[in-house]
Amino acid sequence: MEGCGTIGPPHSASGDTTMIMLILGLLIFLGIHCTGFAPEWRQRRVDSMGVLGWKGLYSVIALVGFVLIVLGFQRARLDPVVLYATPAWLGHLNALFTLMAFILLAAAYVPGNRLRAKIGHPMVAGTKIWAFGHLLSIGLLHDVVLFGAFLVWAIVAFAVLRRRDRARGVTYAAGTLKGDAITVIVGVVAWALFAFWLHGALIGVRPFG
Repeated sequence: MEGCGTIGPPHSASGDTTMIMLILGLLIFLGIHCTGFAPEWRQRRVDSMGVLGWKGLYSVIALVGFVLIVLGFQRARLDPVVLYATPAWLGHLNALFTLMAFILLAAAYVPGNRLRAKIGHPMVAGTKIWAFGHLLSIGLLHDVVLFGAFLVWAIVAFAVLRRRDRARGVTYAAGTLKGDAITVIVGVVAWALFAFWLHGALIGVRPFG
């Protein structure tokens, strides 16, 4: 996890520009993902643009937001601002939260698991846990902005989606022990690959040294 033992230099104009880039990216990326909360509005866009047209526009907007997030986050790491210090043990707790998040992510795709049957939207639930764990363990400004935005989005998204499920009487197929086992195995393997190899290569931080 990123350390926060020292406070970086005073925030500069370039730092402000970097944060604007990060925030703009989050608004674009999370904003386009909010269209799922308004299915009628989205369907009108699909009807007017066609399925491929809407998917293309959606993908371009999401990609622009993602690129801005990555660029803003990477540049902000060069001029870190500490908001709060965190004890080392919270980093280990975050690793556990991240493992849970990966299992929930797997539950969104593995058929016939009881996590999906119970939660309904395990990917969004996993996003909440992932973001919350990082907020607990990292107190740098750019991390708080990034993970705080994802946590707020996930909380709102989960509430809206579950309310919509109840209004529509949506039920999910009951899971099986086999589906649960596959979900856990896939989630643990994906977490291990990311934590021990990909996190360092892609993000530049090695959670376990």
